[in-house]
Parts: sequence; structure tokens; C-alpha cells
Amino acid sequence: MAMTDLIVRKLRFAFADHPVPFLWNEANPAFSSMANAVSLLAIGFEKMIGGMISEAMPLITDPAVAEEADAFVRQEGQHSMAHRGHAKALVKAYPALKETVDECNAMFDRMTAEKSLAYRLAYTADLEATFTPVFKLMLDHDDTLFAPGDDRVASLFLWHFVEEVEHRSSALIIYDHVIDDPWYRMRMAPSIFKHVMSVIKVACLGFNKHVPLADRKVDALSLFSTYRGKQAWRRRMPFGWPADQGPVADAFKHLPKGEMLTAVTGIVRSQLPNHKPAHEKIPVLAEKWFARYADGYDVTKWYTAEEKSA
Repeated sequence: MAMTDLIVRKLRFAFADHPVPFLWNEANPAFSSMANAVSLLAIGFEKMIGGMISEAMPLITDPAVAEEADAFVRQEGQHSMAHRGHAKALVKAYPALKETVDECNAMFDRMTAEKSLAYRLAYTADLEATFTPVFKLMLDHDDTLFAPGDDRVASLFLWHFVEEVEHRSSALIIYDHVIDDPWYRMRMAPSIFKHVMSVIKVACLGFNKHVPLADRKVDALSLFSTYRGKQAWRRRMPFGWPADQGPVADAFKHLPKGEMLTAVTGIVRSQLPNHKPAHEKIPVLAEKWFARYADGYDVTKWYTAEEKSA
């Protein structure tokens, strides 16, 4: 295996300069809310990765894998720091949200305390394997999902997502080296994704509880398709349902069905024992992002920074 080609980029977003709206993309409230939930997930997940890699390092005997693990954990550390800045800005606007941020972090702290290193390595490899097909779908439609929004938040997610594509193989390389059991990874997948969705649900319930509907415009639980279906059914019933948290909306309703299906197929394929993330199709925007970064473009203001004149 070649030595790592990951670059650890230290980016700072101006979240403290002026208020960060909860509804950072007004054109798509459901996507705004979903991305905010991903921020909360990212903080705890990436903190867990930090502890996990420290624990795994003594078991890594190949210098190339050790170098990959070091670069991977340092990239994730930068992401965690940036998402903390985003969450801090949201808590500044809605102080009670701190309870939700703490709860999401605690779910990963409990996992670190209770689950084996093998499980946590499988968790990271399984979740990271889904990112390239999912983020490709989002990056291919950045014109509606990111461009209309607050450029700090949009640029944070673009950076995070393209780096997840860049290190798409890292977690699996580390897992295969230390554990070397693809079937265990596959067997653990249902419990892993149950945990991921439970953290996202805690975040969304917190948004519904602590962020006024006037500021979020949608029921934050909208990102769960089964929930959207239930709510549509409930609204047809004339009596006795709990207080409404606002309208439900599908963040991806406007995206082509074929591309949605490709992403879902990619997610399923990513969990198979012989999956190799290196073979995944790369979003065009990722290549453009890496080229711009190399040219010195201010990627923390992706949509508003001036192109450097030739």
C-alpha cells in the first residue's frame, strides 16, 4: 500500500462573527434541519474516532496503515472542531439546545465505554463506507442544497463531505488490518445504523423541543420517511393526536429519482464484505474543491469568495 495521500486542512469558519441561523438554507428548511442534526452527530462520532485510533495504534503493524490512521484521525479532529463551532453558534441562539448537544455526545461516550474496539472499528468502517454514495448525491446537487444558504454553514459541509470522499477507504483499511473479519462488520451493520439513527433522532427531538417552529419552519423529524408517512396519515384523523410540531417535508423531494436510487444502492453495496470504497464514483464538485484549495482559494467562503485573478 502506498503512503497516505490525505491532507490535513485546518479551516476556520466565522461562526462567532455574526449569528448563525438555524434555518441556514431558507429554500430548504428540511435540509437545513437535517444538516444541523449531522453536525451534532459529527461531534460525538469524531471524538469517538479519536479515542478508538489511539487504542488501535499499538495493534497496527504496517507503517503505511499507521500513517493512514494518523492522517485520518487528524482530518476527523478538524471536522469535529468545526462542527463544535457550528453547534456553539446554535446554542448561543437557543441555550436549551446545549442539553441536546450533550445528549448526542453522551451516546458516543457510552459506546466508547461499553463496546469493544472491534465494534467501534466496524462502526466507523460501516458508516464511513456509506458516505461516498450519500455525499455524491448531495454534492451533485449543491446548487439547491448548499448554494442558497449561509455560506459559512454551506462551506463547512462541503469541506467535510469532500474530505469524507477523500478518506473514503481509511476506516476500512484500518478495520481490515486490525480485525480482518468482513463478516463481523456486516453482521454488526444493523445495530450500528440503529445507533446512528437514534443519535439523529435525539438531535431532531431536541430541535423540535428547543427551537421555535417559526425559526425551523418544519418538523425536524421530517428526515425520517416513516415518520413523514405516519404524519400524513395522522393528519387525516379528526381526533386525539399529539401537538403538531409543524409541517413535514422531504429535503430531497426535488432530486431525480434515478440518482436517489443510485445512492440507496450504493449504501447497500457499501456494507457487503468485499466492498472497496476506492472504486466508488467521485463527485465532480470534490475534484473542483481539491483543485481550488490547492490554488489558494478561500474554501471557507465557497460561494462568496472571489476567484483569484489569473
